[in-house]
Amino acid sequence: MGNSIKFGILIGVISGVWILIMHFAGVYPANPSEVSELGWLEYASVLIPAVGLFLGIKNYRDHVIEGKMEFFEGLFEGFKILAVGGIIAAFFAIVYVQFNSNLLNSDFMYRIGAAALIGVLFNLAISLILMNKQKHL
Repeated sequence: MGNSIKFGILIGVISGVWILIMHFAGVYPANPSEVSELGWLEYASVLIPAVGLFLGIKNYRDHVIEGKMEFFEGLFEGFKILAVGGIIAAFFAIVYVQFNSNLLNSDFMYRIGAAALIGVLFNLAISLILMNKQKHL
């Protein structure tokens, strides 16, 4: 199985399970005008793509391309990981919204877009940190 598929599935499934954990913990209240005191759990979800991307890009560098990686190689691998993980996480989110109709009135879909933006920013940073070969022009 490809590196990007393996780590994308890991990020997507863990993100989907995290959505259920936040639901059962009460992060998304039944009344959209209420504010949950467990909102910090939602901020903790940023660790999922950060750790998954780091492990995926590092595994790609160390085992697939034998230790030498340029910035754009890491960036491209990170985008592949994010694409697979994003599709799976979006599926979980859509199913969750279908069964929990009160979220349609909230900004839940904006959170999905923000998660994509955060993933791209993490991808840039992690690719920059893990690159160890510079291209000489």
